[in-house]
Amino acid sequence: MAAKRLTTILFLFPILLLILLMALYPTASWQAGVRGLAIWWDVLFPSLFPFFVISEVLLGFGIVHFLGKLLDPLMKPAFRIPGSGGFVLAMGFASGYPVSAKLATKLRQQGLVSRIEGERLVAFTTSSDPIFLIGAVSVGFFGNPKLAGVLALAHYGSAVLLGLIMRFYGPADAEPPIVTGTPAKGSVVKLALQAMHEARLADGRSLGELLRQAIVSSLQLMAVVGGLVVFFSVILEILTASGMMNSLYVAVQHLLPLAGLPSGLAEPLMGGLFEVTLGARASAAPEGIPLIYKAAAAAFILSWGGLSVHAQVASILNEADLRYVPFLLARLLHAVLAAGVLLILWKPLMDVAPTWIWLPEGGLEASGSPYVWSAVTSGLQTFLLIIVVLFILSFLVKIMRWIRAKRAL
Repeated sequence: MAAKRLTTILFLFPILLLILLMALYPTASWQAGVRGLAIWWDVLFPSLFPFFVISEVLLGFGIVHFLGKLLDPLMKPAFRIPGSGGFVLAMGFASGYPVSAKLATKLRQQGLVSRIEGERLVAFTTSSDPIFLIGAVSVGFFGNPKLAGVLALAHYGSAVLLGLIMRFYGPADAEPPIVTGTPAKGSVVKLALQAMHEARLADGRSLGELLRQAIVSSLQLMAVVGGLVVFFSVILEILTASGMMNSLYVAVQHLLPLAGLPSGLAEPLMGGLFEVTLGARASAAPEGIPLIYKAAAAAFILSWGGLSVHAQVASILNEADLRYVPFLLARLLHAVLAAGVLLILWKPLMDVAPTWIWLPEGGLEASGSPYVWSAVTSGLQTFLLIIVVLFILSFLVKIMRWIRAKRAL
């Protein structure tokens, strides 16, 4: 009882402090709220909402079950997750946070993954979308197209590396996922088609009802995402206006040299702690700091995701029995890995990186319709590309297993 009372007091104190700061700095709070709302409405809503709806519809049609059968030979030995995790991996990398958390939660609710597998899955598939990493960060904030390749490889490569590490998370005898339907004999494609058919029959919803429910649930999730973006935008602004952030900057400035990093990265790292966009933009700003360290800070921030993304993911995970702590530890590890990979690959990749990069006609804005259109189209293209690559790798694994079986005979 005393522990619960202490926990309540500990949560109550920062809430009261925030209320006090909002009362002391009403103008800053208002401006931050409007800015956060604009980011949600102009960028996040139109770029994320289609992916939320599409993923819901694909789940209802059994496409995930179809891909799961095809990708099982690759995903299980590599990441210790069912083949359906390949769909989450592709969609998460293509559309950015927090889509993978929503999909992993759906798979858990449908019994396609166990609790450990779901936590393992959401831990390494949560990432930035490619158009933000390339267009907004590399080209927009840094003004350096050559940075796109090394930053993308560090971010997504370290995510895959994290997935290989996360396969050791959880006991080897973790609970198996619940499998519905009767097993069938035949080729992999036949099994995949049968799994999709059985999933569609089990769902039972008409196309109209499926689409309606997909839109309703996606709108509810987008409302949560928007509220958290506005909330953390206000928190960061009032902490800055009150001078509390300056104290944190000073503390971090003393710690960074111990890690061999410039103290001037304190402000972008602290900004990225709360919100990924603000942190990524600030990482390109400090003068007198070598580009390699500013890029490493951007890689760290993109992989960490910001507390705003963490809150979004935590709210989604609460819909199932998936825990937040493994995700938190994975974000820290992903951030460190991404920064480390970038520092290691900087010299060889930057020497051979192309000086051009594809952008939509008329350029790319950090907000508005050009960015949104590019985010949706590039996301769909990336999703299809990753699915094709995973399918090819899965097919090669099956071929290797068949060759080994023939040799054993």
